[in-house]
Amino acid sequence: MARQSIEMDDWPIPSPPEAKPLVTDTPVQPRQQENRWSGSVPSRRSSYYADQRHERRSRPNSGASQRDPFLSRHTKAPPVPLLRHVPSADDPYALGPVNGGPDAGDFSKRSIDDVVPTALPTFDHRMSRQGGVDDLQAMPSEGSLSQPPYTSRKPEEYLPKQDHQGPPPQSRWWDEFCTVSYLVFFAIWGTLARLGVQWIAFYPGAPIVTPVIWANMAGSFVLGFLAEDKYLFSRYWSAPRMAGETTHERWSKKSTDFDKLTKAETGKIKKTIPLYVGIASGFCGSFTSFSSFARDMFGALANNLPIPTNHVYDSTTRVTNTSNASRNAGYSFNALFAVIISTLALSLGGLIVGAHTAQLLEPWTPRLSTRVIRRFVDPVIVSLAWVCWLGAVLLAIFPPDRPSGPSSRGDWSNETWRGTVLFAIVFAPLGCLLRHYTSVRINPLVPSFPLGTFAVNMFGTAIEGMLYDFQQVGIGSFGLVGGGLVGCQVLQGMQDGFCGCLTTVSTLVAEISGMRKKHGYVCALSSIVGALCLVIVIMGSVRWTVGWQPAVCYRGYPDKYVT
Repeated sequence: MARQSIEMDDWPIPSPPEAKPLVTDTPVQPRQQENRWSGSVPSRRSSYYADQRHERRSRPNSGASQRDPFLSRHTKAPPVPLLRHVPSADDPYALGPVNGGPDAGDFSKRSIDDVVPTALPTFDHRMSRQGGVDDLQAMPSEGSLSQPPYTSRKPEEYLPKQDHQGPPPQSRWWDEFCTVSYLVFFAIWGTLARLGVQWIAFYPGAPIVTPVIWANMAGSFVLGFLAEDKYLFSRYWSAPRMAGETTHERWSKKSTDFDKLTKAETGKIKKTIPLYVGIASGFCGSFTSFSSFARDMFGALANNLPIPTNHVYDSTTRVTNTSNASRNAGYSFNALFAVIISTLALSLGGLIVGAHTAQLLEPWTPRLSTRVIRRFVDPVIVSLAWVCWLGAVLLAIFPPDRPSGPSSRGDWSNETWRGTVLFAIVFAPLGCLLRHYTSVRINPLVPSFPLGTFAVNMFGTAIEGMLYDFQQVGIGSFGLVGGGLVGCQVLQGMQDGFCGCLTTVSTLVAEISGMRKKHGYVCALSSIVGALCLVIVIMGSVRWTVGWQPAVCYRGYPDKYVT
């Protein structure tokens, strides 16, 4: 026989008993007497279903078994008030406090706030001494009567209270200004690190003749460490450490909800920290260069890669490291795939090893103090960033190896500082800032594809190809190659500084690693194919038609003399 289901609202609600005074053993204080509620007490069943009916009306999509988590019982609560059943034509199950007085039983003279409680307390049923009637005693938790109705509360208000939920927020303009300063500062140092690695990795007999590959691998390693690490910046989202508690014990027990955040959640918090943004986006993004990688792809395809050879320095003879030996076109494709595979493999490997290193060093990784960062590190970096950038501009105007400078080597034709480093660090912050804010604005548009990173890499590659062409062809009314010595140096500085910091390999491999396999392969293939098509069209159209001439300025490692 099928059992017929009975709805909760169909159950009969018994009439409430007569109003009885509250009987307690503890004498009532005057202040407590003012806050005391009096009146009749509903039965256990009627009060329970009245409570459930009120919850279903306030939450139409929730089940009857859901209760307000704020209505928790507290053992040290104040004296317990009473609620009475207040029937009416609109709501026969309304439950509200009884204010007392001659109009206490007249529902028409009550306000809506007297009928519907602002926060229903937790009910603790205790037996009364008078006639065995079940008196309903409500023991409100701390602040329950002062809380707004739970129907208007925010979701985060239901989280358990923590002693500390990260440092208090700073003003938005100051955070943004600190972020820009960190990007400027670390863009300069990332560019210097990349140029230095390229210089020391270009030597006779080098197994890999594209030295930027080592900068790409090192930058990916640092970014992998930062992305996986959960200790350096943990004070921004976790509770403070207890006295005598070690770092390993702190994280092994996972005592608070903020310690249990996932990697994606902590990553979102990290991206709001100016210091983290400066290191991850400023340093790692500038340390690696996608445009230099794309230029090397075309150099391998066109047999134009610089080869480190052992040259004896002779001031009267200019020797270049460009290979002039012809080869079969099949070998050029072998060289192209070698550059692509080695760069992607080493960069992804550096990212993974960096993440594993962060996990290995967990017991010994310190936690940076937010107080020290905000009070000392941020102001110092803000000052140093703009001073360093201004100093780079002044050094580019008055280079140390000028004819009257402290490192002079004769006339202006022997001046090399501008082309190798000074113009690069002048243009580096511009490319870094453009890359960062383009990625921040455009990447969220397509969740399955980093559109912002792809856009800056393609744009930087196109600019790099055009600048490389201008540097090795006659331009201007006089047809000077590269526009003369200073023009050639400016073009080289824009390639190493602006384009090198505008494009990035570390962020690209990090996004590829964090995607699904299908999306990761699509991102990698589209980036490689798109960059290769751009350099073939831009650089190949000049290389295979007009031809390139030797640059008239010193360009760094491609013109390095090894003795």
